[in-house]
Amino acid sequence: MNQEQRPAILLLADGTVLYGFAFGKIGTTAGEICFNTGMTGYQEVFTDPSYAGQIIIMNNVHIGNYGVKSSDTESNSIKIKGLIGRNLEEQYSRYLAEASLQQYLEQNGIVAIEGVDTRALVTHIRTKGAMNCVISSEITDLNELKKVLDACVDMNGLELASTVSTTEIYEMGNPETASCKIAVIDYGVKHHILKNLEQRGAYLKVFPAKTPIATIQEMKPDGYFLSNGPGDPAAMPYAVETVKALLAENKPLFGICLGHQLLALANGIPTFKMHHGHRGLNHPVKNVITGKSEITTQNHGFGVEPNAVKAHPDIEITHINLNDESIEGIRLKNKPAFSVQYHPESTPGPHDSRYLFDDFIALVQQHKN
Repeated sequence: MNQEQRPAILLLADGTVLYGFAFGKIGTTAGEICFNTGMTGYQEVFTDPSYAGQIIIMNNVHIGNYGVKSSDTESNSIKIKGLIGRNLEEQYSRYLAEASLQQYLEQNGIVAIEGVDTRALVTHIRTKGAMNCVISSEITDLNELKKVLDACVDMNGLELASTVSTTEIYEMGNPETASCKIAVIDYGVKHHILKNLEQRGAYLKVFPAKTPIATIQEMKPDGYFLSNGPGDPAAMPYAVETVKALLAENKPLFGICLGHQLLALANGIPTFKMHHGHRGLNHPVKNVITGKSEITTQNHGFGVEPNAVKAHPDIEITHINLNDESIEGIRLKNKPAFSVQYHPESTPGPHDSRYLFDDFIALVQQHKN
């Protein structure tokens, strides 16, 4: 808890007003409200590019009690727009930590509010659905806050991937000793996704989201990877055209989260805005090919249309969500391409799904040889 106890206000688009205390930067921020049910891994969550444009409720009662460390990041900066917590802690117990949560948020310019009944708020969002909100520790006039809220862009139809993608092509791994070469299309890729591929012997070249297809093909990769990322996939026709061109090469292709949605769109399957999305570390998914279940890490507010997937003659469903039966994985019957909606790198989260990286590398090797 911040010792100054400066008041702060949270205003939701449906008119709900909650009062708490300021944490992080003193200021005002607006974005789409969402929640994460994970009990740990808050720094990895804050730095996940897929959270760009969103204000996150951390449902766990205490956030910040083990501080922050530079190695616990998924990108080069915090990507959330704001933070809502029950108890946001300045004091931390981990001796390896380099700073407190308060210092970290201030350094990254993130406005936060604490002292909010987050479990009641999460219940409200589950019922009413995702919506925009505004946090302020400097404006007390609700009419002024409504003006800020009215100016906040809706996530539906918003293209954000190109704003978090790398601006320069970069490489990972040794091309001389690598077992295969993978071209990564960065729509907001997490560090640990790249590490999982590199650790399996792959040489990676990471391309900005809007890289021309000819530039990507110059690499002559053995396979393609479509990354996670933020925003509405239906607002990315440039990416859909890229995926169509990559599929035409008949090389192995693997997509995660936004990459999964783009693969679906490239095959004529529409996406839709979910009621409140899936975000957390304990979502049960069934692999319908093996019959085994997995506990998965998830972070997405859009999904692929189930009926369109089921009716598609060239697509097979590989994974389903056991909570709501939404589509969690697909593979093409006529091409070496597959994707999952969840995050098999699982940082934070359980490692049940990391076999998917092994499957991808095996598929690449099979086609290479």
